[in-house]
Amino acid sequence: MQAGMSFSDLGLSPEVLKAIDDAGYVKPTPIQQEAIPYVLMARDVLGCAQTGTGKTASFTLPMIDILSSGRAKARMPRSLILTPTRELATQIAENFEIYGKHNKLTMALLIGGVSMDEQTKMLDRGVDVLIATPGRLLDHFERGRILLNDIKILVIDEADRMLDMGFIPDVEKIVSLLPKIRQTLFFSATMPPEIRRLSDAFLMNPKEVTVAPLSQPAAETVSQTLSVVDQRKKGEALRGIIKQENVETAIIFCNRKRDVDILEKSLRKYGFNAAGLHGDMDQASRSETLERFKRGEINFLVASDVAARGLDIDDLPVVFNFDVPMQSEDYIHRIGRTGRAGREGRAFTLATPSDGVFVNGIETLLGNPIPRIEIAGLGMEKLEDIDSKRRGRSRRSNGQAQNKVNNAGNPQARGNQEKSDSRVDGEHKPPRRYDHRKKSKTSDDGAAKNRKGKADSRRNKSHTGVDREPDNSVVGLGDHMPDFLKKPARPR
Repeated sequence: MQAGMSFSDLGLSPEVLKAIDDAGYVKPTPIQQEAIPYVLMARDVLGCAQTGTGKTASFTLPMIDILSSGRAKARMPRSLILTPTRELATQIAENFEIYGKHNKLTMALLIGGVSMDEQTKMLDRGVDVLIATPGRLLDHFERGRILLNDIKILVIDEADRMLDMGFIPDVEKIVSLLPKIRQTLFFSATMPPEIRRLSDAFLMNPKEVTVAPLSQPAAETVSQTLSVVDQRKKGEALRGIIKQENVETAIIFCNRKRDVDILEKSLRKYGFNAAGLHGDMDQASRSETLERFKRGEINFLVASDVAARGLDIDDLPVVFNFDVPMQSEDYIHRIGRTGRAGREGRAFTLATPSDGVFVNGIETLLGNPIPRIEIAGLGMEKLEDIDSKRRGRSRRSNGQAQNKVNNAGNPQARGNQEKSDSRVDGEHKPPRRYDHRKKSKTSDDGAAKNRKGKADSRRNKSHTGVDREPDNSVVGLGDHMPDFLKKPARPR
């Protein structure tokens, strides 16, 4: 990688270079410098690069040059780009429009939430570049609306996200439908064993390109801070940071879709110009919301992780993690929305004391602790010590074991211990069989006293059901044979 390299040094055509210049870009990013020459050489490429590194342009730019000669046939696309989300697919389509404006390439976008009839019409005209999510592509294929035997270039983008979302079986099915002789470009932000297995199956003698290891943020210009607050005060904490740090616009990430709606309504209630974005929205609503946010008509976009990798917003100053992501890698993808292309960005994370294990995982991945900041009027809570919790559980287990040893020589204590154990393991004991012959006059005489004593005992016990005896039901009829069963069957 050469520090002073320009796009003209990468072997791109004058038409593509003019489009790059029109877009205002001067120098290629590290992954673009590494990947573009090998893509132009028709080599398979395995790229490990996270969001915000210029990864999308590293395959769209050379693809435009490669596909500029030739013409697609009806329903037979010449290249295929698979993405996990609609937002990412739309972002890639925008890249082709920007960089391919001086080339006469046709393109189709196959994503959910859009009329299949309109997509079919585009396929019928023939497309050079097909950008699709796996599910919608298979829908068209199974209806006989598309043929995949003329694919020259396959791109699999955000492969690890495909794995997280359960799309790998669909991806494998799609790849099995493609020609064996093709160029494959495979990109993933992380490289777990399952993704490595897929790359070995899909690629042939690939050139590996690794940029910005995941132990570091994609943008080193992102300043990160974390505040630990009570769960019930997270909304107040978010509003406090917005005012304390003079935040004018930001993306706010939540872990769950329903929390997106709740937080959006809360922010609007307190006078903030906010809108939500999550996977349950139809495509038209999602696109409209994104466009309004890009135009500045919405100041705060509350989003679920479905949008974390698909959003491409220039000069986004701030990202909030309203919830600590449970997957450490998702933290990297979220904060990668800001601090792009060398610009400065800020990422604020709100954690609760019970988030200790997730914060620890993120900080281990980063290799550094996230600086803490205190929110005015709320103070700073402490994260739960995961190790101490484990030690506490271990002490309780050891204590129970020691009680069993101490009670071994004490019949009464042993009986109490057995009764205690039966409350936990009662479901493993065989059900009691009722024997009517064991009923005696003594038991009849003391029934009233026993019932009163048991009632008093029940009132003094917890209502949770933890202290109750196991309710083992009687099975069968015991030794009692009803008279109607003793009658012989009628002869036929």
